[in-house]
Amino acid sequence: MNELNPNAPKLKLLSIIIPARDEEGCIASTVKHLNLELKMREVPHEIVVVDDGSTDNTWNILESLKTEIPELAHLQNLGPHGFGRAIVYGMDHSDGDALVIMMADQSDDPRDVTKYWDLLNEGWECVFGSRFVAGGGVVDYPKFKLFVNRRVNWFIRMLFRIKLNDTTNAFKAYRRTVIDGCRPFLSPHFNLTVEIPLKAIIRQYSWTTMPITWRNRTTGEAKLKLKEMGSRYLFIVLYCWLEKYFSRGDYRKPDDIK
Repeated sequence: MNELNPNAPKLKLLSIIIPARDEEGCIASTVKHLNLELKMREVPHEIVVVDDGSTDNTWNILESLKTEIPELAHLQNLGPHGFGRAIVYGMDHSDGDALVIMMADQSDDPRDVTKYWDLLNEGWECVFGSRFVAGGGVVDYPKFKLFVNRRVNWFIRMLFRIKLNDTTNAFKAYRRTVIDGCRPFLSPHFNLTVEIPLKAIIRQYSWTTMPITWRNRTTGEAKLKLKEMGSRYLFIVLYCWLEKYFSRGDYRKPDDIK
């Protein structure tokens, strides 16, 4: 991993991008807890919740939350829909010079968002959370999904020869320059969670890891369907592998291009 740049510009605003589809049971709690934690730590922020075609009461809840949480910037992705598309839509309509991608179902800890902010301000361009390092953990992770997760992440580590052991986890943080430097994004669904970090690593942006805690949702239904995502993950992983070994560095960040 590249070294951090202690002279990197100090960040002014953190945008937390939260895709949400049919999350009426938890979205209010997610936004309130996140906003409280960030305000306690005096982190300048906006919470960008993207309603990705919900058919329940998610949008109405967001509308009512806006009256008490001015930091909430809720949007509707009118289509086409998809987890990855919702995240990109949120990034495109956010103002922060730093971004965190976070789940709507309360599986991610708001306290970890403030740690991301601190590490980005130290000069890192990317901070990747891992549930599988010392200090991290998972609570009530379905056994089969955990089995698949560890093997997919092992495959990615071996293929790219990297130490990151939780590439598939969505909960990560970036400076805006990284997001802009990794475009265009091809992944319309959950495979965006591997496309962004792999491109960032391949294109020589600096990165570090930190432990995070993941808790299984207690309301609603999980949106990730393993049967639907296998070939999509493989496509993006192989696409990034081709860039790493055959693009001759054409897509690296500007100051690394010779």
